Amino acid sequence: MAAISAKMVKDLREMTGAGMMDCKKALSATDGDMDKAVEFLREKGLAAAAKKAGRIAAEGIVYAVVKDDTKATIVEVNSETDFVAKNADFQAYVAEVAEQTINSANENDMDAFLAETWNKDTSKSVADELSSKTAIIGEKLSIRRFQNIQAVDGCVVSYIHGGGRIGVLLEAATAVVNDAVKETLKNVAMQIAALKPMYLDRASVSEEFIEHEKEILLAQIKNDPKEANKPEKVIAGMINGRLNKELKEFCLLDQVYVKAEDGKQSVAQYLADVSKAEGTAITLKSFVRFETGEGMEKKEENFAEEVAKQMGM
Repeated sequence: MAAISAKMVKDLREMTGAGMMDCKKALSATDGDMDKAVEFLREKGLAAAAKKAGRIAAEGIVYAVVKDDTKATIVEVNSETDFVAKNADFQAYVAEVAEQTINSANENDMDAFLAETWNKDTSKSVADELSSKTAIIGEKLSIRRFQNIQAVDGCVVSYIHGGGRIGVLLEAATAVVNDAVKETLKNVAMQIAALKPMYLDRASVSEEFIEHEKEILLAQIKNDPKEANKPEKVIAGMINGRLNKELKEFCLLDQVYVKAEDGKQSVAQYLADVSKAEGTAITLKSFVRFETGEGMEKKEENFAEEVAKQMGM
């Protein structure tokens, strides 16, 4: 029998996308013949399935559902290509996933969510249906995340931008829920999509974040020859001034409202104006912003080292 090297296993894995141990078995069964090993894996149904499992699904869409103005969900489902993300069957599946997530309590435990019974076919789990759609569509699909909001003293609105590239849920407390109030909140949701605030307001900003930013600003000043030798009191004032400027960008209510005619009105001022006009206090409570593929990176792996490590070579 021909000796099976780590490089051979590596090469076969890269060719087929199959698992390392499956590749080793295939090479052993075919006496090291690469072509026959590929056929062996294909015949076993291992190559195609494993190849899909190993690929990166970083495209896809964000989708939101709001029911009775008070109950909402937002979900991100990924595909490998933008082409599939625009496919009607894929989009219909994502809508079904949203109908599942809106009643799920497992938004912080994806494994538990995938183990749930699929609402549209109780003989399946969510994971079973996901696998079925992956096989039908021909690309790796992934339910990445979802979040639910239940408003108890107001309403929730959603906004989807770019065909599902970015999605937002925004919750507000208000005694009046009419078209004008919902349009106002929709405008603010559009602001969230466009300007990507980190926090709702300054009260939401953690002390750790404030201290970290102050350290960065101090380092910037110390590294500037024109500012480094200024008195400590002056430097402290500079830091506070720059921090306040940053917070106007990071905090939603402090941001300049993008539709402001004077280019100065803040989101908080905009809400105050509408509140006065509609005779109700509109208070933002929370928001969720999902951007497709956000933070996802392709993992670079040294396959030869991985094979050698796991196979003791």
